[in-house]
Amino acid sequence: MKTTAELIKVDSARPERAFSRCRDVIRAGGVIAYPTDTFYGLGADPKNQAAVRRLFDIKNRQVHQPILLLIPDAGEVREWATGLTTDACDLMKKFWPGPLTLVFKAKEGVMPELTAGTGTIGLRVPGAALTRDLLKFLNSALTGTSANISGGSSPRTAEEAAAFLGNKVDLILDGGTTPGGKPSTVVDMSAAGPRIIREGAVPAGDIVS
Repeated sequence: MKTTAELIKVDSARPERAFSRCRDVIRAGGVIAYPTDTFYGLGADPKNQAAVRRLFDIKNRQVHQPILLLIPDAGEVREWATGLTTDACDLMKKFWPGPLTLVFKAKEGVMPELTAGTGTIGLRVPGAALTRDLLKFLNSALTGTSANISGGSSPRTAEEAAAFLGNKVDLILDGGTTPGGKPSTVVDMSAAGPRIIREGAVPAGDIVS
């Protein structure tokens, strides 16, 4: 039995080689750890119910906690959400790509495991070019929850992700050290206007003034 996940380092000159391996794992229902613009995240196909449920098991995450998605660009929002308002579009233009998660009414058919029964879904276009390039290569969204056991520290390196998760994931994509710092700011856009759920890297005053 393997003691740790497969680890693949990104070659900046030919990143598609590592990305291709990630695609194979995700298409097979696997779970990867990968770098984002804050910490390393856990990536699974958000349309594969078994993969998403496995992600909950890996993290020891409670089912009432929703899972946000990272998307390659703002054009992907309507794949997952409805009820886009002018306020939401303005925030997307101002802060995406970047550490702002927007919570929308979930489109019909989005798995309840992702929404935790709330009927809403959190979406973000990450600020890191490497992460966006991966998402564009995959041509899909990925789950974006941190690559740790729930309640634990969030990893900034592939080595930390491996130490935290051991052989629980199938592959770790080593894209170097992530910035860390504050997590993304989370704003609920599913009602009348912006409502701050969690203040993080983007100050609340820049959103609600």
